[in-house]
Amino acid sequence: MKFLDEAKIYIKAGDGGDGCLSFRREKFIEFGGPDGGMGGNGGSVYAIAVNDINTLIDYRYRQHFKARKGNNGAGQNKTGKSSDDILLRVPVGTQILDEDKFTQIADLTEEGQIVLLAQGGKGGLGNISFKSSTNQAPRRTTTGSPGDEKWIWLKLKLIADIGLVGIPNAGKSAFISAVTNAKAKIEDYPFSTISPQLGMIKFDDKEIVIADIPGLIEDAHIGKGLGDKFLAHVERCSVILHIVDASQDDPILNYHTIRNELKLYDNTLYKKQEIIVLNKSDITDKDKMEKTKNHLEKKTKQKVFIISAITKNGCKDLINYAATFVNKNNEW
Repeated sequence: MKFLDEAKIYIKAGDGGDGCLSFRREKFIEFGGPDGGMGGNGGSVYAIAVNDINTLIDYRYRQHFKARKGNNGAGQNKTGKSSDDILLRVPVGTQILDEDKFTQIADLTEEGQIVLLAQGGKGGLGNISFKSSTNQAPRRTTTGSPGDEKWIWLKLKLIADIGLVGIPNAGKSAFISAVTNAKAKIEDYPFSTISPQLGMIKFDDKEIVIADIPGLIEDAHIGKGLGDKFLAHVERCSVILHIVDASQDDPILNYHTIRNELKLYDNTLYKKQEIIVLNKSDITDKDKMEKTKNHLEKKTKQKVFIISAITKNGCKDLINYAATFVNKNNEW
């Protein structure tokens, strides 16, 4: 299934049915009177968060959702039937934004969470509703009120505990495949990952979800490479694992390039807890690896991990350390 994390859709709740103008005309009943019933309510539009889908691809091919109008009222004081509601199924982690793409309507972060997006119109009044002591034969009715309608944006931000960032080909896909149940595509060329990947690992009888996103390059914030829009999928994470390819000519420069892109994207994400990981220890000169490690530890004043995603060397210790930050930020 293709991955789509953003979609614009039009929603229209059903109008209310019209009230009925009717009078009783029954045999052997001397006095008639008004008996026009109310119209039914129009259907509303709701969204519900579900776990069995992880993409908004369905909303690329269908972008208009209209609930039906309520039925009109009828004689004998019969109320028209109300129309069924529409329920839009979206992945957990979906934000719903107004047409301006800025005003947030809802943020569906838990399975089963439901939100009303467009209220159906109320049914109109039949003439029986206007009968009074001074008006025994009213000929007045009202039409049903219109249902809400608008364009909205659906924006998916994956729910994960740990997020992976780094330059293309740093080994993020190899890492998530090594430590989780994910089967990420691993190739020896840049941008082998073109959409976010989720993997899950058991830790102390708990489930930790790791998100891998496409690699970033310099000026990703202005659209170079695959851009920086995929960073939305690590915004909710408790901790960021910054995977650095230690075998590159200048891994320190690459580290600072990614840090700069994070800052330009969002200062909150830039300040999120970060763990620096030097990858590809199996193919990197030991002296170079230690020199890079010492420099980054001195510069950032935090522990730097050395791993090999291919041989899995150091991966267990890294996960154990990262899990301590997940436990601090989540209620299990």
